[in-house]
Amino acid sequence: MNLPPLIQAFVLHFGEMGSRWGINRTVGQVYAVFFLADRPLCADDLVDALGVARSNVAMALKELQSWELIRLKHVPGERRDFYVTLDDVWAIVRKLVEQRKRREIDPTMTVLRELLMEQPGSEAERYAQGRMQAMHEAIDLLTTWYDDVERLETERLIQLLSLGSRIVKALDWKDKLFPGKGRRGKGDTDQS
Repeated sequence: MNLPPLIQAFVLHFGEMGSRWGINRTVGQVYAVFFLADRPLCADDLVDALGVARSNVAMALKELQSWELIRLKHVPGERRDFYVTLDDVWAIVRKLVEQRKRREIDPTMTVLRELLMEQPGSEAERYAQGRMQAMHEAIDLLTTWYDDVERLETERLIQLLSLGSRIVKALDWKDKLFPGKGRRGKGDTDQS
């Protein structure tokens, strides 16, 4: 790698984390370079910075474009393609969550809906559908919450996230005022 030590440490870590998040290590490293760059970058810049094959860089660029994490940026006087990432960290987080939902959660919900519409042929399938229904309801609740939060302006989202444990304290206070109304603890299951 042809990067200053501080930047290299971040890029290497991002590559490691990328492999844990289900993306190629090089894709993670390329994105980290974009994230820290103070100017648009072309494929040659990335090859030089990371010391990886141009074909790996080209694949990483396509992947990052499909995630909408980088976009083409015209550089006057240049014939090569240059790219930039979003400047706002919160816009990046929103894009990542949106893409993960679209790629992972939405297809799962589609399959669950289809399977829940099937007529069970045995007691095992009835039990399985009950489990699938519980999963569908939990994911649906989370995605409905996500849809509400996603519409918040960034400033309001930061305020909400900054509340942290104070939300739990407010709910505990509500439970003391209105005992037995909608309280469920971590790991509670419906045994009916």
